[in-house]
Amino acid sequence: MVTRTQPLAQSLGQSLDGFAAWQHAMAQALGPMRWWPADTPFEVAVGAVLTQNTNWANVKRAIDNLRDADVLDAATLHEMEEARLAELIRPAGYYRLKAGRLKNLVRFIAEECGMDLAALADMELEDARTRLLGVRGVGPETADSILCYALDLPTFVVDAYTARIANRHGLVPEDVSYDELREYFMDRLEPRTAVYNEFHAQLVHVGNGWCRKKAPRCNEGCPLEPFLP
Repeated sequence: MVTRTQPLAQSLGQSLDGFAAWQHAMAQALGPMRWWPADTPFEVAVGAVLTQNTNWANVKRAIDNLRDADVLDAATLHEMEEARLAELIRPAGYYRLKAGRLKNLVRFIAEECGMDLAALADMELEDARTRLLGVRGVGPETADSILCYALDLPTFVVDAYTARIANRHGLVPEDVSYDELREYFMDRLEPRTAVYNEFHAQLVHVGNGWCRKKAPRCNEGCPLEPFLP
Protein backbone atom coordinates (compact mmCIF):
# COMPACT_ATOMS: atom_id res chain seq x y z
CA MET A 1 0.00 0.00 0.00
CA VAL A 2 1.21 3.51 -0.82
CA THR A 3 0.54 6.03 1.91
CA ARG A 4 -0.18 9.66 1.13
CA THR A 5 2.70 11.69 2.58
CA GLN A 6 2.57 14.72 0.27
CA PRO A 7 0.20 16.32 -2.24
CA LEU A 8 -0.44 14.10 -5.24
CA ALA A 9 0.98 16.68 -7.64
CA GLN A 10 4.32 16.44 -5.83
CA SER A 11 4.44 12.65 -5.60
CA LEU A 12 6.79 10.53 -7.69
CA GLY A 13 5.26 9.04 -10.79
CA GLN A 14 5.61 8.12 -14.40
CA SER A 15 6.42 10.82 -16.95
CA LEU A 16 4.87 10.94 -20.39
CA ASP A 17 7.86 8.95 -21.67
CA GLY A 18 7.34 6.42 -18.89
CA PHE A 19 3.70 5.87 -19.81
CA ALA A 20 4.70 5.55 -23.46
CA ALA A 21 6.68 2.48 -22.36
CA TRP A 22 3.59 1.15 -20.56
CA GLN A 23 1.50 1.73 -23.68
CA HIS A 24 4.01 -0.05 -25.87
CA ALA A 25 4.25 -3.04 -23.53
CA MET A 26 0.47 -3.39 -23.31
CA ALA A 27 0.02 -2.93 -27.05
CA GLN A 28 2.58 -5.65 -27.75
CA ALA A 29 0.84 -8.05 -25.38
CA LEU A 30 -2.81 -7.18 -26.02
CA GLY A 31 -3.09 -5.69 -29.50
CA PRO A 32 -5.56 -2.90 -30.32
CA MET A 33 -8.44 -2.55 -27.85
CA ARG A 34 -11.10 -1.09 -30.19
CA TRP A 35 -13.13 0.09 -27.23
CA TRP A 36 -16.05 1.06 -26.82
CA PRO A 37 -17.98 -1.47 -28.96
CA ALA A 38 -21.17 0.27 -30.16
CA ASP A 39 -22.96 1.33 -33.32
CA THR A 40 -23.90 4.86 -32.19
CA PRO A 41 -22.83 7.45 -29.60
CA PHE A 42 -26.19 6.98 -27.86
CA GLU A 43 -25.54 3.25 -27.54
CA VAL A 44 -22.25 4.08 -25.81
CA ALA A 45 -24.10 6.34 -23.38
CA VAL A 46 -26.63 3.61 -22.61
CA GLY A 47 -23.82 1.13 -22.06
CA ALA A 48 -22.05 3.55 -19.75
CA VAL A 49 -25.09 3.59 -17.48
CA LEU A 50 -25.78 -0.13 -17.72
CA THR A 51 -22.20 -1.15 -16.93
CA GLN A 52 -22.42 0.33 -13.44
CA ASN A 53 -21.83 -2.52 -10.95
CA THR A 54 -21.92 -5.31 -13.51
CA ASN A 55 -19.79 -6.94 -16.19
CA TRP A 56 -19.84 -6.28 -19.91
CA ALA A 57 -21.37 -9.64 -20.83
CA ASN A 58 -24.53 -8.68 -18.91
CA VAL A 59 -24.54 -5.20 -20.45
CA LYS A 60 -24.33 -6.68 -23.93
CA ARG A 61 -27.34 -8.89 -23.27
CA ALA A 62 -29.35 -5.87 -22.12
CA ILE A 63 -28.30 -3.79 -25.12
CA ASP A 64 -29.15 -6.67 -27.45
CA ASN A 65 -32.63 -6.70 -25.90
CA LEU A 66 -33.02 -2.98 -26.64
CA ARG A 67 -31.74 -3.43 -30.19
CA ASP A 68 -34.00 -6.42 -30.86
CA ALA A 69 -36.97 -4.39 -29.63
CA ASP A 70 -35.91 -1.54 -31.96
CA VAL A 71 -35.87 0.99 -29.13
CA LEU A 72 -32.17 1.88 -28.94
CA ASP A 73 -32.53 5.60 -29.55
CA ALA A 74 -33.08 8.55 -27.25
CA ALA A 75 -36.50 9.58 -28.59
CA THR A 76 -37.99 6.10 -28.20
CA LEU A 77 -36.59 5.55 -24.72
CA HIS A 78 -37.82 8.99 -23.71
CA GLU A 79 -41.39 7.98 -24.54
CA MET A 80 -41.15 4.42 -23.21
CA GLU A 81 -42.70 3.48 -19.90
CA GLU A 82 -40.03 2.99 -17.28
CA ALA A 83 -41.38 -0.44 -16.28
CA ARG A 84 -41.05 -1.68 -19.88
CA LEU A 85 -37.50 -0.34 -20.08
CA ALA A 86 -36.62 -2.04 -16.81
CA GLU A 87 -37.73 -5.41 -18.16
CA LEU A 88 -35.66 -5.02 -21.31
CA ILE A 89 -32.48 -4.21 -19.38
CA ARG A 90 -33.03 -6.83 -16.67
CA PRO A 91 -29.83 -8.76 -17.62
CA ALA A 92 -27.69 -5.76 -16.56
CA GLY A 93 -28.77 -6.09 -12.92
CA TYR A 94 -30.25 -3.37 -10.70
CA TYR A 95 -32.59 -2.99 -13.65
CA ARG A 96 -35.21 -0.82 -11.96
CA LEU A 97 -32.56 1.58 -10.67
CA LYS A 98 -30.80 1.69 -14.04
CA ALA A 99 -34.07 2.20 -15.89
CA GLY A 100 -34.63 5.30 -13.80
CA ARG A 101 -31.10 6.51 -14.52
CA LEU A 102 -31.53 5.95 -18.24
CA LYS A 103 -34.79 7.89 -18.16
CA ASN A 104 -32.99 10.72 -16.40
CA LEU A 105 -30.30 10.69 -19.10
CA VAL A 106 -32.72 10.69 -22.04
CA ARG A 107 -34.73 13.45 -20.36
CA PHE A 108 -31.52 15.48 -20.18
CA ILE A 109 -30.77 14.73 -23.84
CA ALA A 110 -34.28 15.84 -24.80
CA GLU A 111 -34.25 19.03 -22.74
CA GLU A 112 -30.62 20.12 -23.05
CA CYS A 113 -29.47 18.63 -26.37
CA GLY A 114 -32.53 18.75 -28.61
CA MET A 115 -32.62 14.93 -28.54
CA ASP A 116 -29.13 14.82 -30.07
CA LEU A 117 -26.42 13.65 -27.66
CA ALA A 118 -23.76 14.89 -30.09
CA ALA A 119 -24.72 18.47 -29.21
CA LEU A 120 -22.63 18.07 -26.05
CA ALA A 121 -19.53 17.73 -28.22
CA ASP A 122 -19.93 21.38 -29.30
CA MET A 123 -19.44 22.55 -25.70
CA GLU A 124 -16.24 23.09 -23.80
CA LEU A 125 -15.19 19.81 -22.18
CA GLU A 126 -15.64 20.90 -18.58
CA ASP A 127 -18.98 22.54 -19.34
CA ALA A 128 -20.28 19.35 -20.97
CA ARG A 129 -18.89 17.29 -18.09
CA THR A 130 -20.54 19.52 -15.48
CA ARG A 131 -23.88 19.25 -17.22
CA LEU A 132 -23.68 15.46 -17.41
CA LEU A 133 -22.72 15.25 -13.75
CA GLY A 134 -25.91 17.14 -12.99
CA VAL A 135 -27.97 14.20 -14.26
CA ARG A 136 -29.10 12.03 -11.38
CA GLY A 137 -27.38 8.65 -11.61
CA VAL A 138 -24.50 9.89 -13.77
CA GLY A 139 -21.28 9.90 -11.76
CA PRO A 140 -17.77 10.88 -12.86
CA GLU A 141 -16.87 7.53 -14.44
CA THR A 142 -20.13 7.37 -16.40
CA ALA A 143 -19.83 11.00 -17.51
CA ASP A 144 -16.24 10.60 -18.67
CA SER A 145 -17.09 7.37 -20.48
CA ILE A 146 -19.83 9.18 -22.42
CA LEU A 147 -17.58 12.15 -23.19
CA CYS A 148 -14.56 10.10 -24.25
CA TYR A 149 -16.08 7.06 -25.93
CA ALA A 150 -19.33 8.47 -27.32
CA LEU A 151 -18.38 12.07 -28.09
CA ASP A 152 -14.63 11.81 -28.77
CA LEU A 153 -13.78 14.49 -26.20
CA PRO A 154 -10.35 14.38 -24.50
CA THR A 155 -11.11 13.24 -20.99
CA PHE A 156 -9.59 10.28 -19.17
CA VAL A 157 -11.85 7.63 -17.63
CA VAL A 158 -10.94 6.34 -14.18
CA ASP A 159 -12.22 3.12 -12.68
CA ALA A 160 -11.30 0.61 -9.99
CA TYR A 161 -8.78 -1.09 -12.28
CA THR A 162 -7.02 2.20 -12.97
CA ALA A 163 -6.76 3.05 -9.29
CA ARG A 164 -5.58 -0.42 -8.31
CA ILE A 165 -2.85 -0.60 -10.93
CA ALA A 166 -1.60 2.91 -10.23
CA ASN A 167 -1.46 2.24 -6.49
CA ARG A 168 0.27 -1.13 -6.80
CA HIS A 169 2.87 0.46 -9.05
CA GLY A 170 3.58 3.09 -6.42
CA LEU A 171 2.28 6.01 -8.48
CA VAL A 172 -0.53 7.23 -6.23
CA PRO A 173 -1.75 6.67 -2.68
CA GLU A 174 -4.51 4.18 -1.98
CA ASP A 175 -7.00 6.88 -1.01
CA VAL A 176 -6.57 8.92 -4.20
CA SER A 177 -9.84 10.50 -5.32
CA TYR A 178 -11.44 10.06 -8.72
CA ASP A 179 -10.69 13.62 -9.84
CA GLU A 180 -7.11 13.48 -8.54
CA LEU A 181 -6.42 10.28 -10.45
CA ARG A 182 -8.08 11.62 -13.60
CA GLU A 183 -5.92 14.74 -13.40
CA TYR A 184 -2.82 12.63 -12.70
CA PHE A 185 -3.18 10.70 -15.96
CA MET A 186 -4.30 13.68 -18.03
CA ASP A 187 -1.22 15.60 -16.89
CA ARG A 188 1.09 12.79 -18.00
CA LEU A 189 -0.46 11.37 -21.17
CA GLU A 190 -0.45 12.94 -24.59
CA PRO A 191 -3.64 15.05 -24.57
CA ARG A 192 -5.51 13.25 -27.35
CA THR A 193 -8.77 11.37 -27.06
CA ALA A 194 -7.39 8.36 -28.93
CA VAL A 195 -4.54 8.08 -26.42
CA TYR A 196 -6.85 8.37 -23.41
CA ASN A 197 -9.23 5.85 -24.98
CA GLU A 198 -6.62 3.21 -25.73
CA PHE A 199 -4.66 3.62 -22.49
CA HIS A 200 -7.73 3.28 -20.30
CA ALA A 201 -8.95 0.25 -22.26
CA GLN A 202 -5.52 -1.35 -21.91
CA LEU A 203 -5.54 -0.79 -18.14
CA VAL A 204 -9.00 -2.33 -17.87
CA HIS A 205 -7.80 -5.40 -19.73
CA VAL A 206 -4.71 -5.70 -17.51
CA GLY A 207 -6.78 -5.16 -14.39
CA ASN A 208 -9.32 -7.77 -15.37
CA GLY A 209 -6.76 -10.32 -16.51
CA TRP A 210 -3.89 -9.88 -14.08
CA CYS A 211 -4.19 -7.09 -11.51
CA ARG A 212 -7.08 -8.63 -9.64
CA LYS A 213 -8.29 -7.34 -6.32
CA LYS A 214 -7.43 -10.66 -4.70
CA ALA A 215 -4.59 -12.93 -5.81
CA PRO A 216 -3.00 -10.69 -8.46
CA ARG A 217 -1.16 -12.57 -11.21
CA CYS A 218 1.85 -10.25 -11.57
CA ASN A 219 4.32 -12.95 -12.58
CA GLU A 220 1.94 -14.80 -14.91
CA GLY A 221 2.54 -12.78 -18.05
CA CYS A 222 1.25 -9.36 -16.94
CA PRO A 223 2.59 -6.85 -19.47
CA LEU A 224 3.19 -4.32 -16.70
CA GLU A 225 5.22 -6.61 -14.45
CA PRO A 226 8.55 -5.06 -15.59
CA PHE A 227 7.36 -1.67 -14.32
CA LEU A 228 6.58 -2.73 -10.74
CA PRO A 229 8.61 -0.93 -8.05
